[in-house]
Amino acid sequence: MTRFGGGALGRVIRSGVGRRRVQTVVIAVATMMAVASAVVAGSLIVAANAPFDHAFAKQQGAHLTAQFDPAKVTAAQLEATREQTGVTASAGPYPSTTIQPEDSVGLRMPKLTLVGRSGPKADVDDLDLRSGRWATKTGEIVLSESFAGPAFKLGSTLKTSDAEGSSTLTVVGLALSVSKTADAWATPAQTRALASADNPLTSQMLYRFDSAGTDKQITDGRKTLAAAVPSGALLGSQSYLDTKRAADQGAAPTIPFLIAFGVLGIVMSVIIVGSVTSGAVGSSLRRIGILKAIGFTPREVVRAYVAQALIPAAVGIALGVVLGNLLAVPLLDDTEQAYGSASLTVAWWVDVVVPLAALVVVGVAALVPALRAGRLRTVEAIAVGRAPRTGRGQWAHRVAGRLPLPRAVTYGLASPFAHPVRTVAMLLAVAFGTVAATFAVGLTASLTAVGEAQDPEDRAAVTVFAGGPGPQPIEVKPEAPAEGNSEAPPADPARIRAAVEAQEGTASYYATTQEDATVAGVTGSVSLSLYEGDSRPGSYEMITGHWIDGAGQVVVASGFLERTGTQLGDSVRVTLQGDTRTLRIVGEAFDTEDDGMQLHAGMADFPAAEPRTFLVEVKSGVSPADYAEKLAEVVRPLGGDAMANSPSQQDNFVLILQSMAALLTLMLVSVAGLGVLNSVVIDTRERVHDLGVCKALGMSPRQTVGLVLASVAGIGVLGGLIGVPAGFALHGIVLPVMGHAAGTDLPPSVLDVYVPWQLVLLGLAGIAIAMLGALLPAGWAAKARTAVALRTE
Repeated sequence: MTRFGGGALGRVIRSGVGRRRVQTVVIAVATMMAVASAVVAGSLIVAANAPFDHAFAKQQGAHLTAQFDPAKVTAAQLEATREQTGVTASAGPYPSTTIQPEDSVGLRMPKLTLVGRSGPKADVDDLDLRSGRWATKTGEIVLSESFAGPAFKLGSTLKTSDAEGSSTLTVVGLALSVSKTADAWATPAQTRALASADNPLTSQMLYRFDSAGTDKQITDGRKTLAAAVPSGALLGSQSYLDTKRAADQGAAPTIPFLIAFGVLGIVMSVIIVGSVTSGAVGSSLRRIGILKAIGFTPREVVRAYVAQALIPAAVGIALGVVLGNLLAVPLLDDTEQAYGSASLTVAWWVDVVVPLAALVVVGVAALVPALRAGRLRTVEAIAVGRAPRTGRGQWAHRVAGRLPLPRAVTYGLASPFAHPVRTVAMLLAVAFGTVAATFAVGLTASLTAVGEAQDPEDRAAVTVFAGGPGPQPIEVKPEAPAEGNSEAPPADPARIRAAVEAQEGTASYYATTQEDATVAGVTGSVSLSLYEGDSRPGSYEMITGHWIDGAGQVVVASGFLERTGTQLGDSVRVTLQGDTRTLRIVGEAFDTEDDGMQLHAGMADFPAAEPRTFLVEVKSGVSPADYAEKLAEVVRPLGGDAMANSPSQQDNFVLILQSMAALLTLMLVSVAGLGVLNSVVIDTRERVHDLGVCKALGMSPRQTVGLVLASVAGIGVLGGLIGVPAGFALHGIVLPVMGHAAGTDLPPSVLDVYVPWQLVLLGLAGIAIAMLGALLPAGWAAKARTAVALRTE
C-alpha cells in the first residue's frame, strides 16, 4: 500500500474518483473553465503588451522610411547609403508614387502611397501577405490589410483615377506592413507607369539603424543619409517612432481592463477550486476513519485524497488549455486587426505557467484538509463522519423558524449556518460572479459610448469636399518646410456653399477645415480644426466646459491641458498663416486625435482660413445616397465632391474589448455557478438521511426543491448586495485608468452608464447564479426515494 497509485491505495483513489461522480465532474469542469479563462486573459495581456514591438521585430520593420528624388540621385548612390555608419540593413530603392483611385462603384478613395516591389520579402519591412498573392504583372495591385472589407477583397477592381481612360487594377492580395511604409503595392513597372506630373515618381528606401530608440537617434541617422546623397535629393522621411506611439497608445487601455478580469479569474479560480477540493475531502471523514481502521497510514490517507482531487483537476486543466487556446485564437485575430500587428498566437509559456499554477492551487487546496484528515484519530473520524459540529447553526434555525414562511423554506434558509466555511466560499463565488457581470455590463456600455463619441463628423448624413477627400496618403515629413499651404483647396468654397444651399433636400449644414498652426509655448505645429456655422451637431463629447459658441473661444483635449499646464479659463496664443489670435479655453473635449493636441475654434477668428468640408443634414424622407449623388454632379465640375456617410460603426478595438468582456464574464459566471453546484451537492448528500426523515414525515418533492433552493437564496441575495457595489466601484476605477492610458480623461457619458433598473437586475444576478447552481442537486434530492434516503449514512 505504500506506492502512490498502486495496490490498495490505487484502488481507493480510483474508487473515490468513480464513486463521487458529481464532485469529480464539477472539479474537472470548474478547473477547465478557470484554466481556459486564465489562458485567454493571459494571452490577451501578452498580445496587448507592446504588440507593435513584437510585430516590428518579426517583420524587421523600417526604422526610417525615406523618399528620394530620382532626378537628383541614382540607384547606385542610394544602394551605397547602406554602408553609412549606423545603418545595419536597408531595402530599396523602390519606385513610389501617389494615386487616388475609384472603387468598383465609382466612389473616390483617399490618396494612396503606391510602392513598386517585386515581392513581399525583404531584409527590411518583410511584409506579411495576409491573403491572396503578390502582384506579378501589369493591372494587379496588393492593398494594405487596413482596407480589407466588403468593398475591397480579392478580385475587386479599382480605377487608378476618375479620368477617362484610366487604368483598371485588380486586387490580388492583402498585405500588412507594421512600419506602414505604403498603402498599396504593385510591380515596379506598374508603379512607374502610374506616376504623373501631379503625382511624380520618387524612390523609396527603407533603413534599420543600430540605435533607433529615440527621436534624436532617428534624426541623426536621417542627417547622415542626407549628407551621403546630393543636396536636395532627400525629399522627406517617416520615423517608425510615430507609428509606434500610435500603436502603443491604442494598446495601453487594454492592460488595466485585462488585469481586472485576470485578477477576478485568479481569485475565482482559487475560491472555486479550493472549495471544491476541500469539500471533497471534508465530506469523506467517515471513509477516512474506515481506511485508518483497516491499516492505512496517515500519509497514505493524505496521498489518496490529494490524488482524488488532482486526477479530475488534471483532466480539467488539459481540457482548459485546449479550450483557452481555441477561444483565444479569434480574439487574437481581431487584436491583430486592431493593433496592425503581425500574426499573434498564444504564448507558449502561458500554456505552461497556467496549468502548473492550477495544479499547485488544486494541490494546496486538497492538501490542507487532507492533512487535517490524516491527523484525525480513527474513532473520531468514524464517529463524526459527515455530520457538522454539534449545535452549529441552531440559533439560525430558531430565528428562521419565526419567519412567516413554510417550514421547508425556513429550514433551507438556516442550513448554510451549519457549515460556515463552505457557506463563505459559496458566497464569495456568487459575489465575484456578480462583480464580473456588473463590471462587464458597465464596460460594454462605456465602450459603446466611446464608439459613439468618436468621429463626430461622421454623424452628418452627407460630406461635401471643397478640396478633395480628406484622408491623405502615408505621411512622409519633408526635410524643409514648404512655403504656403500645399493643400489649398482647388475649389471656390463660396461656390460649393452656394451649391449646398441650393440643393433640394438640404436641411442644415456647417463647414470645417483643418490647418497646421502654432501655439505659444508648444514645440512644433498643432492641428487646428475650424468651424463655420452651427457646429453643435458635430461637437465632441465634453469632459468639462462647453463647445465653442462664439468668437475668441477654443476647445482643447485632455492631452493639451496636461502638456501645457493650462486649465479652463486660461488663454492661449494661436498663430495660423502669420495671423495670431488670443483664444480662451472654454471646454475640454473627449478627443484623442494627434495625441490629444488638436484644437477646435471658430473659423471667424481666422479670416484667412476657408472651409474645405461641408457636413450636411438632409430633410426627412430624403435619401443621403441620392442626395450626395445629385450634389456630386453639381460640385465635381467646381473641383469638389460629395459622398453619403455610412452609419457610424464601432471600430475593431471597441468590438474586441466588448468580445473579451462577454467571453470572460461568461466563463467567470459559469465557474461561480459550478462552485455553488458543488457545495450544494456536498451539503445535500451530507443531509440525505435528514431529507429522508422529512420525506417520511410528509415533505413533498416540491417542498424538497424549495428547501434546497432556499438554502442558497440568502447567499444569492447577499452575494448580489456585495457584488453589484463592488462591480460598480471596479468600473469606476478601471475606466479612468483606461482613459489615462489612452491619454485622455473621460466624459460623463462614458463613465455614468449605469441606470437604476440595470443595477436592480444585476443584484438579481446573484440570486440567479445561486439558484441555477442549486437547481440540479435540488432535483436529485426531490427524486430520492424515502427508504433509500433513510438507509443512507
